[in-house]
Amino acid sequence: MMNRPYYITTPIYYINDVPHIGHAYTTIAADIMARYKRICGYDVFFLTGTDEHGQKVEKAAELQGIHPQELADRMVNRFTDLWKALNITNNDHIRTTEERHKKVVRYMFEKAFEKGDIFLGEYEDWYCVPCETYVTELQLKDGKCPDCGRVPERLKEESYFFRLSNYTDRLLRLLETHKDFVLPEGRYNEVLSFIKGGLRDLSVSRTSFKWGIPVPMKAEHVIYVWFDALTNYISGIGFLDDPELFGKYWPCDAHLMGKDILRFHAVYWPSFLMSCGIEPPKKVVAHGWWTIEGQKMSKSLGNVIDPLDIIKEYGVDEFRFFLFREVPFGLDGDFSKSAVVHRINGDLANDFGNLASRTVTMIGKFLKGRIEAPEKKGAMDEFVEEQTQRLIGEYQAEMDLFAYHKALAAAFEIISILNKYIDTEAPWKLAKEGDVRIKTVLYNIWNSLRITAVMLYPFMPEKSNLIWKALGIGRRIENTFFDDEKAFYCPSDIAIIDKIAPIFPRIET
Repeated sequence: MMNRPYYITTPIYYINDVPHIGHAYTTIAADIMARYKRICGYDVFFLTGTDEHGQKVEKAAELQGIHPQELADRMVNRFTDLWKALNITNNDHIRTTEERHKKVVRYMFEKAFEKGDIFLGEYEDWYCVPCETYVTELQLKDGKCPDCGRVPERLKEESYFFRLSNYTDRLLRLLETHKDFVLPEGRYNEVLSFIKGGLRDLSVSRTSFKWGIPVPMKAEHVIYVWFDALTNYISGIGFLDDPELFGKYWPCDAHLMGKDILRFHAVYWPSFLMSCGIEPPKKVVAHGWWTIEGQKMSKSLGNVIDPLDIIKEYGVDEFRFFLFREVPFGLDGDFSKSAVVHRINGDLANDFGNLASRTVTMIGKFLKGRIEAPEKKGAMDEFVEEQTQRLIGEYQAEMDLFAYHKALAAAFEIISILNKYIDTEAPWKLAKEGDVRIKTVLYNIWNSLRITAVMLYPFMPEKSNLIWKALGIGRRIENTFFDDEKAFYCPSDIAIIDKIAPIFPRIET
């Protein structure tokens, strides 16, 4: 796997939105996989970005009396600053107002037009401005958009259409031959059902606003924002500009997104690519939504969670950990501060942090801070090693499926085993009795804790590195390879282990 390419993306985010927990969730999810794949030896390219065209942006700029580009330039920093605060390791940030992107969108549109997949017609139906989505009469729920619940606009205008209906059979073959094309499984079934229900040709241009990329063959039309936005996944890795880069990373290994935009990624996007003779992505992964204290998050309710406020109060790694320990990735989840505190005090302070503290203290006290190779095995020693190796395998299998909660459960099962091992073997008794098995017991705890820190690194990079430092390891986890670190070994360059500051202080309520 050394240097094998791996390409992962987030959706690009609307710049007139204020970054909230939903944006943070998707981006951290992608960062977790990017970090994991890097320590597995992959050459990772991680792309995120901002969607800066469309009617919503034009209207927002108009209300402020400024040009849409000025609004975009102001707002983009809200996202890039948040990614820095959340310790996100993206390789690039694509903006749809960049020329490198607009050039690719025009190329894609012209290619599909030349093939006969785009034609000029007239659109008359409903359009939801907040979702940038066309909605049919049958899709309306009580006269409202089925996704956001707002009242859509009635549109009648000249429009270019994409012959989406021509791609029904090819999309079905894609899904049938790649059962993991959409994750999790429930989302796969949704997409399959949607396609089998019949695909209508898709309007891919608008004339009722101007802020967008003009249609090459008729400049009074602007290209539909989703045709524009989805193209970022290839414009961001050098399509047209850098064939070597594009050839290395495409097709994309995983597009991550919220469930509300799954259809665009799993149906529209592969069809656009097929039309232009480009291979579809390997996988699209859709996650659920977050409610806040049991309520839907909305500006009108005033319950939109600002991730910056949470990380100031609880810490970056703690926030990252909570999001993926609390809820299975793919399902809806509920955010509450009491739940955050419960996870910090329980999983992190009581279990993981306490284990690290006990381990460092005992090695300092009973072995004078030096880890040594085991001399004699007995009791639970081999069981601990076997179970650790088993759970490492489970962790890796679940990570590859984006089953983050199960991967974390495997890591915390090791922590639970180690805490029981300490209580059962009682190193303080072994030390008092002069039993040489104390070297074996503390070596096993040290090694399993070291490996667990590697397993938790993608979720909590800084705190995991603090654990390694406390265990006497001078290297940072991101500078190692998982295959090397998951073995039980006793390196010779371990520093004296003598003390540890609280890694996860308890939060008093």
